[in-house]
Parts: sequence; C-alpha cells; structure tokens
Amino acid sequence: MALSFEESNVMHALLTSEQRPMNELVGEFSSKFGRPRFFAVCNSLVLLLEDRRMLKSTERLIAFAILHQTYSSQPTSVNPFISYIVNAACDDEAEKCERAFILQLLGSGGSNGGKEFLEQSAANYIKVFDSSAHAFPQYEQLQQQYCDKVHSEQYNSFFKNAAVKNVVPDPDLPQSCDANSQEFDLQPGAKPKIGSGDRDETLTELLQHLSLEGLGPQWIRPRPPMLPIQDGEQVVVELSKDPKLVYHCGLTPRKLPELVENNPLIAVEVLTKLINSPEIADYFTVLVNMEMSLHSMEVVNRLTTAVELPKEFVRMYITNCISSCENIKDKYMQNRLVRLVCVFLQSLIRNRIIDVKDLFIEVQAFCIEFSRIREAAGLFRLLKTLE
Repeated sequence: MALSFEESNVMHALLTSEQRPMNELVGEFSSKFGRPRFFAVCNSLVLLLEDRRMLKSTERLIAFAILHQTYSSQPTSVNPFISYIVNAACDDEAEKCERAFILQLLGSGGSNGGKEFLEQSAANYIKVFDSSAHAFPQYEQLQQQYCDKVHSEQYNSFFKNAAVKNVVPDPDLPQSCDANSQEFDLQPGAKPKIGSGDRDETLTELLQHLSLEGLGPQWIRPRPPMLPIQDGEQVVVELSKDPKLVYHCGLTPRKLPELVENNPLIAVEVLTKLINSPEIADYFTVLVNMEMSLHSMEVVNRLTTAVELPKEFVRMYITNCISSCENIKDKYMQNRLVRLVCVFLQSLIRNRIIDVKDLFIEVQAFCIEFSRIREAAGLFRLLKTLE
C-alpha cells in the first residue's frame, strides 16, 4: 500500500533533517508510524534507495538507519530488508562513507561496534568520515553472518519474483540529486511530470506513488465447480411449489444473460414458466441479442423441446449464431463457435424444431464457408439428405 499524503510529508521531513541526530529521527519514525505501517513505509524507502539519483548522500544514510534500526529490537534475521542492507554494504559502486555506515549498523564496522555513531547527524557523519578507520569485509562473510538464517519464503514467493517492478528509472533525470541542480526545473513549454519542478515536491510525490504491487503475471484461476446440491437447496422445487415465484423473484429481462451464463438449467425452468407472461417477448429479445455461447445455445435448445417457441425467434436466433461465427476474428474461438452452432442446428433439424426450407440457403452458405470444419461438413450432408 502506498503512503498517504500526510505520511509522505512526514517521511520527507525525516529524510531531509540532515542536521538532527539520526537516533532521534529513528525514534520519531517509530512514533509517527505504527508498527503495522513499518513494512510498507520501509519498502518505499528501498524503492527510492535503488535509484541513486533519487536521494542525497545524507538522505540515504537516514534511510538506511531507519531500515535497520526499525527492526533492531528483534533478531537481525527477522528484518525483512536485511538481504538488501547486506547487498548495499558490499556494493562497490556505492560511496565508502555509505558502505561504512551500513557496516556500522550491522555491527561489523571495526572497533566502533556500538551505536554511538547514530548520535551524530547525517551531515556530520559524512563531514568527519575517515575511510582508513573502517574495514570492508567480503560479501560472502556478511551473507553467512546475517542472511543464511533468513527464511526468505516469509517475504518472497516464486510468483512475486516473476513480477516486473513497478518503478522504472527515468533516463532523463539528472545523475546527481543536487538540490540546486537545474535539471529538476521545468523547461519552457514542457509538460510537467514526476521528476520535474521542485525537488522536495518530487520526492514527496514519489513517496505517495510507490507501492508494493508490481506488474505480476496473470495466473489462470478457473472458476471453481459448484458444490453438490443438498436437499432443500433446489430452486426447481420451489418454482414448482409456487408458480408465481418467477414473477416476484427479481429476474428482469436485463438480468437474464447473467443467469443463462451461470445457471442455464434454472434459466430454462424460469423461461418455461414465463412462457405465457405478457413480458416473455422482452425475455426473448434479450436472449436472441446476447452474446452467443454454449450456455445460451443450451438454453434455446432445451426450450425448443419444452415449449413451443415463436418461429420468428428461432429463426432470428439462428441468424445471429451464423453472424457471430462470421464476425469473430480469433480463429480458434471461431472454429469452436462454428462447431457448437453446427451441433445445435443438427439437433434442431433432427428434432423437427425448424423447417429446413425456411433457412436452407442461409445454412447451406454457412456450411460451405466453414467446410474445413468437420461438424460443418456433417451438417451440409444432413441438409443434402433432406433436400
């Protein structure tokens, strides 16, 4: 979850307090944000730290102090950002001042193993920094010391690792985040965007827009099968008990397509009981104009054997089925729909629901157009036997 406007302002104020002792800033962070918000806010800091152009050197030290010290009351392996912190300590491209500071946070910075250095301000730490007073251990040593105990499955998953990060560095941003850099100024006639204009406003706005959600792959989630019907749960029984239930159950013509797609058998039962209703024409109009599918054809096919349907409705439905097959662009979906329509038409013909003479030319042209499909060829042979 991204930061709110108020939270981003608080975080920005902490990061830019380069003259205040860092332990005070960490304490204020803990008091301003509750424990439930620690992870989300610290994750926003990590996203900012990953692009070196976003934060000044002093702001980076403050951010690392917060990342580490926020979880310092617990074992180091519990810190969800410990792997990132260790990697940053061994980053050869980082300034030695920053690496030494992180190593001191980890307790591996030479003789000064305590946390007295946090009583300094970030600006003063950089000012008095002496690289000769610090040792820089190898990555493997730190990895073994701090990361081997981390149960990474608590914070990451295979699916999350397959996601694309939702933060992409802008190549047009300046390589340096100097507050006086003119690169942040909006050029005449240019369109404003994040990264242009006032630097403080840019940083605050970024904090509001950074979130945990990356661009992950869309995994197929099939609709779960329906549970077995228990006694007392059958709608058909209730429809049989009360013939007028269909009139006050709330099923309007507008809602019919959803019922057809999700429960075609109940849709057949309802339409069968509405056949003598003055509004049945409205239901037929919706049914004939809805998107063609296996379920809609199943409903019409069952209705033809249950009640006497208006010939004009059946004719129009068949015409729309043929038109849908001709207009669909996806070849796979087209072939699938053609097969369904051919089986549907064969059923209507064999059960003498339709008079082939009324649709002979239209259906024959349909069969010839899709003669490459086996079911269409079978339907064409059936037509020839009835010719």
